[in-house]
Amino acid sequence: MPQAADLPNDVEALKGIILERSTQLEVAEALLISQKLELEKLRFEIAYSKRMKYGRSSEQLDRELVQMQLSIEDLEASLAAKPLEVRPTPKEPSEKPARRPLPAELPREEIVHENPCACPDCGGKLRPLGEDVAEMLEYVPSHFKVIKHVRPKLSCASCQRIVQPLAPSRPIERGLAGPGLLAHVLVSKYCDHLPLYRQSQIYAREGIDLDRSTLADWVGGASALLEPLVGAIGRYVFGAYKVHGDDTPVPVLFPGRGTTKQGRLWTYVRDDRPAGSAEPPAVVFRYSPDRKGERPRAHLANFTGALQADAYAGFDQLYGEKIKEVACWAHVRRKFYDIQVALSSPVALEALEQIGRLYKVEEEIRGRPPSERHAVRQARAGPELKSLHEWLHKTATGLSKKSELAKAIRYALSNWVALTRYCEDGRLEVDNNAAERALRAVALGRNYVRPVIMRGAMMVQRILAIFSLHFLFPTEPCRA
Repeated sequence: MPQAADLPNDVEALKGIILERSTQLEVAEALLISQKLELEKLRFEIAYSKRMKYGRSSEQLDRELVQMQLSIEDLEASLAAKPLEVRPTPKEPSEKPARRPLPAELPREEIVHENPCACPDCGGKLRPLGEDVAEMLEYVPSHFKVIKHVRPKLSCASCQRIVQPLAPSRPIERGLAGPGLLAHVLVSKYCDHLPLYRQSQIYAREGIDLDRSTLADWVGGASALLEPLVGAIGRYVFGAYKVHGDDTPVPVLFPGRGTTKQGRLWTYVRDDRPAGSAEPPAVVFRYSPDRKGERPRAHLANFTGALQADAYAGFDQLYGEKIKEVACWAHVRRKFYDIQVALSSPVALEALEQIGRLYKVEEEIRGRPPSERHAVRQARAGPELKSLHEWLHKTATGLSKKSELAKAIRYALSNWVALTRYCEDGRLEVDNNAAERALRAVALGRNYVRPVIMRGAMMVQRILAIFSLHFLFPTEPCRA
């Protein structure tokens, strides 16, 4: 640190020193800001990674978490096996949970427990006083059965012609599996994520020897069998005015190479129930070996209407006169949510609160007709969107362009026209969650099932489209 005596008396020399120190200070401040931004970015990435792996709201399901859940189940089962006198005394619940009644359509078997013929104390005659009825839910294990098709042969006594009924058709030519068994194998694999080798082991315990290769042949045969139905579902989905689109990676094996490659599974969803439509929802899947923009262009070549999707650049060339872009507020919200969780940012919290008011409007109009949804959105969501737009512009001016908050704000502003389009049409949705729900089963199965072979990946898109109609869509629309 220079002393006053060390400074020159010349004014110009002093100005030069001041300018030099000012430049050094600016450089130091720029370096400090850069380091702070880098530190903020690293903290955000670490917190985001931890939340995606261990967080309750994560869409990923880690194997360790599943193992912990299984351990808990084992401990609970072990505790239940102990005699009552050695179990720890459970705490009295503050409120006794209500037991739901068993479904009335279940078959019931009545067991009447007979009383003695006479009073056990005095031997007197007993008369009816009423009865107590208690139900117990029981499980009857599934079982196999063999269906024998008998085709008698008859011959004509005059011309010796032999007459015999035609053989009934089978789902798979010369296949052993009946329709019910074939459907069970498919549902177990694609909806319950039970690999074929595990199914083979389960069947072996029941005395039925079905090799994994045999089951795989059945799955392949079913894929071809279901092709016309998948085509009909595709025409139904792409015949809608609005379609939700999304994609997810799937690992694909290359036989003989011992390596995997990342393929893509695309989903397109038709679901107009939130707009009061009684038309059934449906989903169609398409497989591709990569994520090039030409893939969705081929999938949507005959589609005309509104495509609700994220800001994936591959969709950009689709938008124009035929296809209208509708963006997703859930993606915008997720960016601010990640920042809030990682950095406890008050700015991100304010953004979440404003976006939450948009979803509050949607919650109140879900299931109403499009005209009513449009009127309510114009009256209530319109002013909220205008206020949010102004707030985003104002907030962005005080942030570093490299900060995570600035990136989240730029994402919202750059997609603003597509984000606000739902407010202009009551048939559109505020987000693309319908497509993300359709991919949940794929993501869940991806974590526990071995990568599929390339030729098998084509089967997945066909069979998933069939079973998604029931398993991926609840009776009531899911809330955002």
